[in-house]
Amino acid sequence: MKIALLGYGKMGKIIEKIALSRKHEIVLTIDHDNLHDLTPENLQKADVVIEFTMPASVLSNIEHCFNAGVPVVVGTTGWYDKIPEIKQRCEEGNHTLMYASNFSVGVNIFFHVNRLLAKMMNNYPHYDVQVEEIHHIQKMDAPSGTAITIAEGIIENLDSKSEWVNVLTTDDKSDDETVDANQLLIESMRIDSVPGTHTVIYDSEVDSIEFKHTAHNRNGFALGAVLAAEWVHNKKGFYSVEAMFDFNS
Repeated sequence: MKIALLGYGKMGKIIEKIALSRKHEIVLTIDHDNLHDLTPENLQKADVVIEFTMPASVLSNIEHCFNAGVPVVVGTTGWYDKIPEIKQRCEEGNHTLMYASNFSVGVNIFFHVNRLLAKMMNNYPHYDVQVEEIHHIQKMDAPSGTAITIAEGIIENLDSKSEWVNVLTTDDKSDDETVDANQLLIESMRIDSVPGTHTVIYDSEVDSIEFKHTAHNRNGFALGAVLAAEWVHNKKGFYSVEAMFDFNS
C-alpha cells in the first residue's frame, strides 16, 4: 500500500518506520517546510493519507484529501466540534475518513472496558470518579483527546456525571477549579518525557478502584494509525476508530 504522511515530526517518523516494516511504501511526506508539495497530484500518488499535524491545519488537510479523492486517517485532535459538517461533506462526496483521539490498540481496549466499568459503577453511587492524565511538557492541548474520550465514555454511562472540567498542573503552576458534584474532573499533568498515562479513579470512604493505561512509547499510537490505514483502504465512508474493532462479538 502507498501511504502519504501529513505531518513529519516525531509521530510521522515513527509511523513511517512502522509502515515500512509492514511492507508499505511512503510516497509523500509533508511538513511545514514543504507545504508547496501538498497538491492533489501528489496526494493521488497514495492509496491512503495519514494525518498527524496540528488543530490549526487539520481541517484544511482533510479538505485537501477530499479534493484529491484519497482516504485519510486523522490522528490530530482539537477539531471534533466540526465532526457533523465534516461527516456530511465526507458522505455527500463519497469520500473516506477515519478519526480517533488515539489509535493505539491498547487504548481502544481501555476505552471499551472504561465504558463497561462506568455502566457497572452506576449501581454504586457512593463512589465518586475522576480522570487523571499525564503527558510530556511539549503536549500543547489539555486535556488530551484520549482523556476526553475516556471522560465521555464515563458520562454516557454514569448518571451522576453530566459534563467534564479540566485542571492543568505543570511544574510551575496549577489551575484552580471548583468541581460540582455533577462534573467529572480531568486532572492534566505535564511532566517531561512521559508518552501518556491515563487513570480512571473510583473513590469511596472505604476503598478506591484505579483503572490505568500507560504508554511506554509512541509506537502503539503509530502502529494503530497504520492498522487504520490498512482497514480503510478501498472503503468509503466516515468512521471512528471503533469500527476497526469487533468488541461486541
